[in-house]
Amino acid sequence: MGRAEERKARQRGGRRAAPGRRSSPPAAPGTPEILESPGGTTRTVRAPQTEGGTRAERRKAAAKGGAVKDGKPAKGRIRRLFTWKKMLGTFLGLCLLGIGGFIVLYMMVSVPAGNSLAQTQSNVYKYSDGSVLARKGTVNREIVDLSKVPKDVQHTFVAAENKSFYSDNGIDLKGMARGLYNTARGRGTQGGSTITQQYVKNYYLDQNQTVTRKLKELVISLKVDREKSKDEILAGYINTSYYGRGAYGIQAAAQAYYRVDAQDLTVEQGAYLAALLQAPSQYDWAVAGPIGKRLVQDRWNYTLNNMVGQGWLDKTKRDTMKFPVPKEPKAASGLEGQKGYLVDLANTQLENQLMKTQGLTRSEAEAQVVDQGWTITLNIDPKRQAKLEAAVKGQLTGKLDGKKRTVDKNVQAGAVSVDPKTGKIVALYGGIDYYKHYTNNATRADYQPASTFKPIILAAALDQDAKTQDGKEINANTVYDGTSGRPVKGSDIAFSPPNEDDADYGDITVQTAMNKSVNSVFAQMGVDVGMKNVMKVADDLGLDTTNLPAVPAQTLGSMGASPLEMAGVYATLDNHGKKVTPTVLASAEKTGRKVDPPDPIGDPVISMSAADQVTSVLTGVVDDGTAKVSVAQNPLRKGQQVAGKTGTSDNNKSAWFTGYTPDLVTSVGLFGEDYKKHSQVSLTGATGLIPGTGRINGGGYPAQIWATYTFGVTKKQKFELNTDLGAAVQPTESPSKSAPPSETPSETPSQTPTKSAPPSDTPSNSPSQSPTTSAPPSNSPSNSPSQSPTGGITDNPLDPAADDFQ
Repeated sequence: MGRAEERKARQRGGRRAAPGRRSSPPAAPGTPEILESPGGTTRTVRAPQTEGGTRAERRKAAAKGGAVKDGKPAKGRIRRLFTWKKMLGTFLGLCLLGIGGFIVLYMMVSVPAGNSLAQTQSNVYKYSDGSVLARKGTVNREIVDLSKVPKDVQHTFVAAENKSFYSDNGIDLKGMARGLYNTARGRGTQGGSTITQQYVKNYYLDQNQTVTRKLKELVISLKVDREKSKDEILAGYINTSYYGRGAYGIQAAAQAYYRVDAQDLTVEQGAYLAALLQAPSQYDWAVAGPIGKRLVQDRWNYTLNNMVGQGWLDKTKRDTMKFPVPKEPKAASGLEGQKGYLVDLANTQLENQLMKTQGLTRSEAEAQVVDQGWTITLNIDPKRQAKLEAAVKGQLTGKLDGKKRTVDKNVQAGAVSVDPKTGKIVALYGGIDYYKHYTNNATRADYQPASTFKPIILAAALDQDAKTQDGKEINANTVYDGTSGRPVKGSDIAFSPPNEDDADYGDITVQTAMNKSVNSVFAQMGVDVGMKNVMKVADDLGLDTTNLPAVPAQTLGSMGASPLEMAGVYATLDNHGKKVTPTVLASAEKTGRKVDPPDPIGDPVISMSAADQVTSVLTGVVDDGTAKVSVAQNPLRKGQQVAGKTGTSDNNKSAWFTGYTPDLVTSVGLFGEDYKKHSQVSLTGATGLIPGTGRINGGGYPAQIWATYTFGVTKKQKFELNTDLGAAVQPTESPSKSAPPSETPSETPSQTPTKSAPPSDTPSNSPSQSPTTSAPPSNSPSNSPSQSPTGGITDNPLDPAADDFQ
């Protein structure tokens, strides 16, 4: 055999042997042959299989699930389908398909004409009877050239929103992929858009969270980035964005927050405006709660630190910067009196609904609500609204004279009235005037509810079937030791709160303790029930107890709460334990769209028997306790059955009366707020009409406002109670030892004692340290969640160490 033939043989898998040189007899079928070449070397050649069939036959056998006769298993169908070659080919095919689809999309989608101005229009707000409450829609926008915005201020927006703005191609692929995935899965949005994308969304598209809109945003952003300079895009972005306070664009925002033109903004002020864009309403310093203030300061610091990292701001200069507190807002025309408060609350509740149902961020929800052509109907009854406003004026504000007494300038009132059967807010008082006091006193939650919290403790005890330390069931007739300053038993944290005027009541029933608001009794009851249980029931009833410590000091109502929240709590009691979430929003409609709020009436959160026994006990507070003169003996009452509770906080910074009839619940709060600094101050001495110390009590002006309003709009009814305990069904038991209360509204026995222990820094201090005289929160900046990192900005109204005695 020649070399050429040998090569061919090797290519066929073997070498042809020379004739007559086979070294052994023919091998058995299927065994290898040993061949010798002419050179004397031997090679092993695989012999052809004579059993088991040909390769084609073996493949057919494998396809049928069989095996070849040599024992080797056949490949499975799935294994043959998912070979790496096929998977790679499929992946590359999909990639090519996606690229091709994007090219087609890019060719088909063009940059549309801007439409933001066309989308901005008036909202119409109506009372429950259909009459117009207000129209709001004057667009507060003034376009300014980017050259009139300081370069450092321009950089604040880039640092806050899109550090790579000057170098990217206008899109964030990772953010877009996440957004598309979440939208397709119905999970809402997670941000991640570039400044270009946000500008495109604001100016060319809309806020709808759909896959189609996001794909258009992607394509248009790429085209806009190619067609426009970065300065043009940045100018468009800061001029079309919404900053809150009705301000569109940086010029309107500069005027709304700092009373300056955009060209006069400082870096600090620019950083605040840039931070606002994430959540304009939540971050507006004038109305933000402690959490909102902390978050916007974090965002402000984040922005400036990014500027340092980008080389746009000197670190030494950055370290000297202080948070620039904005000026008080000036309300737009048409929202005078109570209108602005009602409109803002309606907007907020509509935004909350959109966030819940559509997965929007706060900023996106605001952009869909503010000046977007909605017709919004409120639950407010215009007749009851007028009665409430008249009651506040007649019983309080008409008696204030800031020229004679500086303290009169510090008095703020708030009230919310709710139908307990429907959850509708039928009347609301937010302050003297929306133009004069922007903060809504009806919804602010920075003042202590004081002794209006005590019914919650009793509700928790009854619902949990709690027992005293000696194993007795807690109910209206349970006897407690009412000794002032008595150390609480069974608590890991020492606590011994004094009663009003250090009065000792000896052994008294829970009913009498509620009538006289005896602190020592309810401090012990809270520990008997378990403070974690008490705080859970408080949350279930409607108070926000997030991150509040479950400590005995909370039994004195030392957390923050709003009249809106307290009205919801008492409405739930009035509604036999079924949860009531007060709502001002009846409906919201615009072209092709309608939003209905969720049902304000929920499932039971405490048992009917527990709720009804609390109501029964609270009738005693009105008939025989701290509200007797202003409510029970009010000539307008005419036999109407009433349940309620007074409250007056430490240092007389707040005074409350929250009460209810079978068909109406109203919470009235008075708050001492320094008219210049807006810090919490005492109400004592206001009006100049209170004899003695001049202390404003819950049984005084708040109860008088409540009675004047309620007895003018409610119908005479009796409570239908599922209980045989409490003042509504049993005579009030007299205490064995008591200091007789005065029946004048100015000196009720439930007010803050004149004797108290030294100030407490925290509720975990020794028993001799009463939290009732803790230092004002503004003196403890380290405890304030809204404290500026660069200096004291606000006080901490949620300090659990602050006591209440009424």
